[in-house]
Amino acid sequence: MKSGSGFGWLWSAYAVSAYGTWIAFGAFPLIAVRVLHSPAFAVSLLEAAGLAVAAIVAFPLGPWVEHRAKRPVMIAMDLARFLGMASVPIAYFLGLLSYGHLLVVSVISGTAGIAFTAASGAYLKYLVRSEHLLAANGRFEGTSWVATAAGPPLGGALVGLLGPVVTVMADALSYLLSALAVLRIRGGDVAAPRDPATKLRAADLLGGWRIILRDRVLRRLFLNSILVSGLIMATVPLLAVLLLGAYHFPAWQYGLAFGIPALGGFVGARLSARLVKRYGRHRVMTASGWLRSIFPLGLAFVRPGIPGLLTVIIVEGLLITCMGIFNPIYATERLQRTPMDHAARVLSTWSVSSKLVQATLMVIWGILATLTSPLAAITLSGVLLLATPLLLPDRTHFSAPESAVPAEEAPAA
Repeated sequence: MKSGSGFGWLWSAYAVSAYGTWIAFGAFPLIAVRVLHSPAFAVSLLEAAGLAVAAIVAFPLGPWVEHRAKRPVMIAMDLARFLGMASVPIAYFLGLLSYGHLLVVSVISGTAGIAFTAASGAYLKYLVRSEHLLAANGRFEGTSWVATAAGPPLGGALVGLLGPVVTVMADALSYLLSALAVLRIRGGDVAAPRDPATKLRAADLLGGWRIILRDRVLRRLFLNSILVSGLIMATVPLLAVLLLGAYHFPAWQYGLAFGIPALGGFVGARLSARLVKRYGRHRVMTASGWLRSIFPLGLAFVRPGIPGLLTVIIVEGLLITCMGIFNPIYATERLQRTPMDHAARVLSTWSVSSKLVQATLMVIWGILATLTSPLAAITLSGVLLLATPLLLPDRTHFSAPESAVPAEEAPAA
């Protein structure tokens, strides 16, 4: 690593914001259901509109982030998220909170999140040598799942004691602490050079997709990841409606249902590098990629009461363990195959595309849930996920990073 302390502060920034996010897990759907009394479609629309508008607004940010020092961008995005999230409890206590306010904050948070992810990913590639990327991504992944395990139960307890907006305030403060951690990083930064006289062209906005589509492995990973995340995320608001509404789970049980399984993600992240060392990167990624597509179908058997709670915990635990193994490998492969001077653009394009697909599928699944039932829509998502592993890259092209050279020199597939 170029700077061990620099990576430590970057990791700390990620950790504190991850804990804040998961303490506030489901806060917006919970506020929509319990405070604003929104129906299933409105809850899905809240999630979908925030993602879609944020993705559209963030679309031109990839080239912008690419040509700027990454630490100031990360700090600015953290501060934007802090101000947006902090406005929710303020509006609530003043009696001014509305559905529209939640939509606006979702857009601000989502847009800033895309830009932060692009900047932090590019900066991670700058800080960490290629051979250490898998270990670094494993640390981020493990931290994420520990936060996922601890955050929702704690958030559920806070909701029960103090109401849902308290968890939103905790999330807001986490972004402020993240900004302070990034501010502590010392040393160099990274920014792709740009001629000041050259203006941003429309073609620049498509640069991320060109790099992704030219590389066979990146292309297949891209298609697999956006479909898997889209189909899984489409069920999140529906699970909130099903468990909190139809099945009347208390908030602490809802948090428990997603907190305990996250321990599997921590275990998976810890095992990921060891499994790769023993069995090889492609074999482990393929096996975990197939398994993560099978387990979500188990949510079709969720029922009220303790049996339903146990079903969610078991299904989500198996799914998240596989994701904990898969995600560090996938994130490492993506960074290693992306040119250094285009990392921010590729990561931004990836996030924008993923969020647009998630938003589209959330709206579609919200309509399906309205026409049928939340459980039927969740079941359909599980069935469709079974086909997604067919998009995973094959072994033939896996070992040769086609995008390791600058984008203009990369061979066409």
